[in-house]
Amino acid sequence: RKQATEYSTSSSDDEFESKPSLTHKAKRTLRRRRKLEKETKQLIKQEELKRLHKAQAIQRQLEELEERQRALEIFGVKLERELRGESDSGTKDETQMLHEWFELVLEKNKLMRYESELLIIAQELELEDHQSRLEQKLREKMAIDGK
Repeated sequence: RKQATEYSTSSSDDEFESKPSLTHKAKRTLRRRRKLEKETKQLIKQEELKRLHKAQAIQRQLEELEERQRALEIFGVKLERELRGESDSGTKDETQMLHEWFELVLEKNKLMRYESELLIIAQELELEDHQSRLEQKLREKMAIDGK
């Protein structure tokens, strides 16, 4: 009997010792999870800031592009009037004016392609931002359901 009680007390001592270590392990796991969540939130914020800066840069480029297109449009209208003979500019040769007009059209087409590319990039950023928000909502819902 004495051995049995010693055995039972020693096993119960082990249980008491293992329970605090379990809570210590649980605390460590909880700390790791919180640290990981914090790092994840920081990464998400950094990605959002990168997208924001990129979107602002695209917006500035689009505004500059719009200004250049307006200037080309004004110059194009003036050049077309000269080609039709509506202007008093007799100093330029017609072939030179046609050459300028074709260069103007090429430049305008190039700017329009560039604008299309910028708009596609802006749409990609918008979709990435939307995806990030959806992923965040999913993580939040999974965290709520997990508790």
